[in-house]
Amino acid sequence: MVADKGKESHQHDVLKSTQTVIHLALDKLGYPEEVFELLKEPVRMLTVKIPVRMDDGKVKVFTGYRAQHNDAVGPTKGGIRFHPNVTEKEVKALSIWMSLKCGIVDLPYGGGKGGIICDPRDMSFRELERLSRGYVRAISQIVGPAKDIPAPDVFTNSQIMAWMMDEYSRIDEYNSPGFITGKPLVLGGSHGRETATAKGVTICIREAAKKKGIDLKGARVVVQGFGNAGSFLAKFMHDAGAKIIGISDAYGGLHDENGLDIDYLLDRRDSFGTVTKLFNDTISNEELLELDCDILVPAAIENQITEENAHNIRAGIVVEAANGPTTLEATKILTERGILLVPDVLASSGGVTVSYFEWVQNNQGYYWTEEEVEEKLEKILVNSFQNVYNTAQTRRVDMRLAAYMVGVRKMAEACRFRGWI
Repeated sequence: MVADKGKESHQHDVLKSTQTVIHLALDKLGYPEEVFELLKEPVRMLTVKIPVRMDDGKVKVFTGYRAQHNDAVGPTKGGIRFHPNVTEKEVKALSIWMSLKCGIVDLPYGGGKGGIICDPRDMSFRELERLSRGYVRAISQIVGPAKDIPAPDVFTNSQIMAWMMDEYSRIDEYNSPGFITGKPLVLGGSHGRETATAKGVTICIREAAKKKGIDLKGARVVVQGFGNAGSFLAKFMHDAGAKIIGISDAYGGLHDENGLDIDYLLDRRDSFGTVTKLFNDTISNEELLELDCDILVPAAIENQITEENAHNIRAGIVVEAANGPTTLEATKILTERGILLVPDVLASSGGVTVSYFEWVQNNQGYYWTEEEVEEKLEKILVNSFQNVYNTAQTRRVDMRLAAYMVGVRKMAEACRFRGWI
């Protein structure tokens, strides 16, 4: 029971800190208290029970969630994660972050998020399919191409999205590719979706490096996390001429001052993004974060940089590819130390941007080339970075608060024009 309690309070911190910054942002923008009361929690939160017949013939009942934070701007949008540590509070916080991301990159969406308490690493292919289809049946009344559009997240992928799209199309009795994004290309997926989050982070790193006068060629980069975002990001940075001197996964980190062989590591990683188990000479994730480098990218899980280790961070730039890796206290310490922090709601918004492109392509039945997708993504992310950076400079606030101010404004205005507040 003690472990569960710790997990719950950790997730509560994530929700609480998100609400704290939203409150500050709305205050800075001059909105009344009722706007915060409306935006501090999702407008809709659904908890479902999903019975799944397992391969041994027994039925196991899973708990799932779907949060819809705010639909004033348009349909809600956000991923579905399969993870043993999913909680209601975490899903709520993630749905709020999705609203902010959509506001920052100026998409016609509000934020949504879903999750199922399960460990897909212990489940067979067929069990995962039954769970995926069961989840869609359970939430089908509140989702759809014009209501709430799911996408992949932690431990979910294009195959799971394909099962979910097929199940929704059966219920709807109509082929509905626009119901979900992150699908395989043959089912209406978009070019560039798989690498979109990492591409967006790479663009933000490049723009941040310009502001700090750091040349990416030869820059020393540390990437914490080697899953979808972390591994692609390491590859993109490596190809841009940077030296990846450290990477890590759930089991530890690898460090080489001369730069790691990223292509070799990508070839050896398993489907869950782990590779360090193949090596004897590893370092801890704590040591990895404190390596002397130019650019540090936390691309793993929440609360990695805290007030305990923020004074030991030796990077000029910290770019958050993960959700909530830096606490509010640590954000303050890093900013005071002159470290440029690019917050998660800006840095990792490439994924939802290309998900939007996929939805648009599904709705119009016309599909773009990879070059067109990359060109559009580049334009949106560069403009969004400049907007947040300029807000931070003119308002004299840190980049996180600036991003929240940019992200929350569109939502607050939409609520006001609709007459909700």
